[in-house]
Amino acid sequence: MKKSSTFESRWKESLQRNYGDPTIALVKGKGTVLTSADGRKYLDFLGGIATSILGHANPAIVAAVSDQISTLGHVSNFYMHPNVINLAEKLKELTEDRTAKIFFCNSGAEANEAALKLSRRTGKTKIVATDGAFHGRTMGALSLTGQSSKRDPFLPLLAGISHVPFGDLNAMSKRVNKQTAMVIVEPILGEAGVIVPPPGYLRGIREICDRAGALFVIDCVQTGMGRTGVWFGYEREGIVPDVITLAKGLGGGLPLGAMIALGKAADLFIPGDHGSTFGGNPVCCASALATIKEIEEKNILADVRKRSALLKDSISEISGVKEVRGEGLLLGIVLKKNVATELKQALENHGVLVNAPAKNVIRIAPPLNVSLSHTKSFIATFASAMKGI
Repeated sequence: MKKSSTFESRWKESLQRNYGDPTIALVKGKGTVLTSADGRKYLDFLGGIATSILGHANPAIVAAVSDQISTLGHVSNFYMHPNVINLAEKLKELTEDRTAKIFFCNSGAEANEAALKLSRRTGKTKIVATDGAFHGRTMGALSLTGQSSKRDPFLPLLAGISHVPFGDLNAMSKRVNKQTAMVIVEPILGEAGVIVPPPGYLRGIREICDRAGALFVIDCVQTGMGRTGVWFGYEREGIVPDVITLAKGLGGGLPLGAMIALGKAADLFIPGDHGSTFGGNPVCCASALATIKEIEEKNILADVRKRSALLKDSISEISGVKEVRGEGLLLGIVLKKNVATELKQALENHGVLVNAPAKNVIRIAPPLNVSLSHTKSFIATFASAMKGI
């Protein structure tokens, strides 16, 4: 077997440097465990950035994808196939809104681009987003993103998009008016460090949008598909958005995104307005259907809430940890010192994969079906790594 260093050299020679230079080559995975080209085992507590929602090589997903690829791999959007209809109907069911209609694409950025285009069909062009938000890196999605480090090298971006502080309803109310086409927010800011808004925030935005006649778009790309212990991540606020955007965990590890429009928003697009060659691909839809079925039949959302409580309670007690924030299995471990980068490397040296979205935050997003033993192993390893920081 070729070593990671060999892959690293080949990567540098052939791939662009937009990702920097990774140092680990992963060659296989099973459940929550990944194996590198060097034969080293890693506990995957990042989940492909909240994407490998049922871990690696999940038997139900493998069976569904294998069967589908041997039957029908791709048909484009000129034709129907059963999986795309079945998945659309299932997502309608999960929203608990029979007016919902779905547009399928391949990623979160594409889902948010679709929402942006949908908002133009209102006849208005102003959009309000939040500071710290991450909605993607394509030019439209980047225009929505509220992080200057990602935006500034590519200015000018789309006009008419402004940002207000996340969690501040007063600022949102002052910015949104009758000229606003849409407001887009994340239920939890993932890339900014797993930042949770105050209770009532989403409900307040719903009221603001209703007064102004603006679409309320909730970006559930990272919080969606059970990641927070509920299907989308906004349900605890008791609201109904106009648009939901999904990706990451939706495809169970395969590239699949969705823009779900509800109520009047569901009828804004007309034929020819938007499209995606690969969106709703039979194989990706088969994976999504198998993923949802597995989550439902094994009552995995209940386990998500249990694992979350254990992680929060245990890690909060570790010396050097200020707090653990987030919901379900999207958690940000806030450190007392700005040593997240060093701790991420220390955890990697201990055989655990996480990431550091901020100087003092470690983000974890393990598979939703992570076992109790792997959860306890992570807690013990985290405590050990902290002692050396």
